[in-house]
Amino acid sequence: MNRIKGIKTIAIIVMILGIIGVGIGVVFVVQGVSTNNMITEKLRAEKITIGIPEELAAKGDVVDTMKEALAASETLAEHLKGIAPSYGDLLAGERYDPTNPAQLTYAQGINLENAFQIAALAFGVSLSLIATGGFMIIIGIAFVLVTFTQLRLSSLS
Repeated sequence: MNRIKGIKTIAIIVMILGIIGVGIGVVFVVQGVSTNNMITEKLRAEKITIGIPEELAAKGDVVDTMKEALAASETLAEHLKGIAPSYGDLLAGERYDPTNPAQLTYAQGINLENAFQIAALAFGVSLSLIATGGFMIIIGIAFVLVTFTQLRLSSLS
């Protein structure tokens, strides 16, 4: 009798953990989706078309996805190489001079390139949150179903 009571107690604990897992999974999915939407909205508000094919840009397409953010970053990197092979080469051992148009343009380009890389990273993190949350929901549901079945079987004994 104590063994059955112990099994029921463990099953209830596992079921509670499953329910908690589903709840946390939902929070992860909601956070991932809201983060993805926020990044998309902020990028769309800037109306940047760097790296977007001209025919799509003419139709109003702007940088607003991870793939497009990475393409924009790569396009900027190529443009920067047209100014200088690297930031170190641009400065040639000197200090940054904001009155030098080439140095100023290069610095602004690096900032924008980094912003696109951060946006792409944020998209990746939001997708990871969604995937992790989905997995937690599936595992949580499995815990609940298995323990519910176990409790029903043990009540029949």
